[in-house]
Amino acid sequence: MAVISSNPSFENLKITFHESTLVFPSQETEKRSFFLSNIDQMVNYNVPTFYFFFANPGYPPEQLSKRLKLVVQRVLVPYDFMAGRLKLNKESGCLEIDCNAAGAGFVVASSEFSLDEIGDLVCPNVGFQQLAVQTLQDNLGPNKDDHPLFILQVTSFRCGGFAIGMSMNHILLDGFSAKGFNENLASQAFDDKPLVVVPFHDRRLLAARSPPHMAFQHLELFKSDITPASGPPVFDCNDRRGSKNQQPQRGGGAKPYPKTKCTTRRESPLSLRPRLIPPLPATYCGNPLHVAYATAKCQDIEDMPFSAAVKMVAEAPARVTEEYARSVIDWLEINNGLPRGEYMVSSWLKLGFEEVEFPWGKNLNSGPVVNHRKDICWIFPTGIDGGDNALVSLPPPEMQRFESHFHQFYNSDSH
Repeated sequence: MAVISSNPSFENLKITFHESTLVFPSQETEKRSFFLSNIDQMVNYNVPTFYFFFANPGYPPEQLSKRLKLVVQRVLVPYDFMAGRLKLNKESGCLEIDCNAAGAGFVVASSEFSLDEIGDLVCPNVGFQQLAVQTLQDNLGPNKDDHPLFILQVTSFRCGGFAIGMSMNHILLDGFSAKGFNENLASQAFDDKPLVVVPFHDRRLLAARSPPHMAFQHLELFKSDITPASGPPVFDCNDRRGSKNQQPQRGGGAKPYPKTKCTTRRESPLSLRPRLIPPLPATYCGNPLHVAYATAKCQDIEDMPFSAAVKMVAEAPARVTEEYARSVIDWLEINNGLPRGEYMVSSWLKLGFEEVEFPWGKNLNSGPVVNHRKDICWIFPTGIDGGDNALVSLPPPEMQRFESHFHQFYNSDSH
């Protein structure tokens, strides 16, 4: 176990963009308003990811980009909502997706470097942000007039290797349904394979009850004056005084989460799929998520044995039953709310992105793109050495303290 800092020498991958355009479903799709659950409303932010692949002689860069462009057009038929645009229903005050076939983004780029020159692909690299752009380009620069919910980028390297980057609004899919989407993307890259997963789109399975019935207090949530269209506040390492949003269309007036000086709250996203009665369909597309939380005084955490802290966190999911989950959805129907915790840990260890096989093979490493969010830690497997990564972003003084405590803990016998 080691702390690996970002590689500053490759924060600029010397990327040249060759194509930045919209692609549309390959067949006509139904025009409709797409219902979003109260939980979907809370995750209006982009999640950029990357997937590295070795060179494959059968798929040179130009052929690969053409094939991937056709693949995106194909998958936008069963995933037509991913070619739509967010809109605010003025009557309900809630977000919906306008399934208007406005298109998803498709970007082709190349780097002056080879994968060997970049070096350790497991090492956090700010330059990987260039592999999953979040805004389409036009002749004058970023096009801020259109905001596709999904952008796929293919970037080739001088060695023939390449990366697939995806920038996806979390409203579209959670981790499990994103894995299914990737499997379908891979299957459609073959010449004769059907969809691996038939996506289930009815998100009204997570609609609030009528009338809403709140059976619990839900201390893990707090009422907010942030509108659904703004998205949740983002705590950035470059702005320690408060919060700011990453995208212009979600900006403005975000207030920090309420905090206390003597306690801390640790949260982890939890899938509601197996916890509901009956369970949600296995191929449900959406965000059947809630946060399991553990709260303790800071001094108690510092003094308690590590095993006690692990037990406290491990017991948190047991609170989330069917009735608790329904009560959360009903609470959100009445209150415009957000998770209360100071820090969230999101585990991708069981999602299986590394298992998806394209015609050119499996990815050699993948994960979330490095960012400056200091309120969340992503844990994900590395495809190269069989280990796990924890992506932590903190301002320099806080990172120094974190690394010191990290080494102190792993060099001790107390755990």
